[in-house]
Amino acid sequence: MTNALTPGNGFQFMNPRIILPIIFFVLLSEIVGAVTGFLFRPGEWYDSIVKPSFNPPDWIFGPVWTTLFVLIGIAGGLIWRPAPQSTAMQLWYAQLALNALWTCAFFYMQSPLLAIFVIIGLIAAIVGFMRSARLINRMASWLFAPYLAWIGFAAILNATIVYLN
Repeated sequence: MTNALTPGNGFQFMNPRIILPIIFFVLLSEIVGAVTGFLFRPGEWYDSIVKPSFNPPDWIFGPVWTTLFVLIGIAGGLIWRPAPQSTAMQLWYAQLALNALWTCAFFYMQSPLLAIFVIIGLIAAIVGFMRSARLINRMASWLFAPYLAWIGFAAILNATIVYLN
């Protein structure tokens, strides 16, 4: 098991072979999130549907997703360097695609029901990544824990919206 953030012969995190993939994957995550958010904005339809009382205020989504995409990107960079063809890395790509697909299904297609099926796949990809990544880099696996928690909450929110509408 590799841990790029553990001091060894110097602080390895500052090694360009470690930091450059992390920067790349953070940027990739943030760009996918920004483009998806721009293309599939909530809009009037979302404003008009009934939402549960525990629906977060709109302002919270930007900071939460920005932070989550940083964590997702760091995890991707930590896995890519030692294992670019691994199951963990394939699941990393899958979760990013499913994340974008959920936004498209929910906001663009205006189908919370379809979005539930996508979010189930997203949860499976996140859990699969965490299990696979744990064998390569424990930190990468743990970096997905807040993401899993947020997506779990989003799944409950999504299902409640289907129920209420």
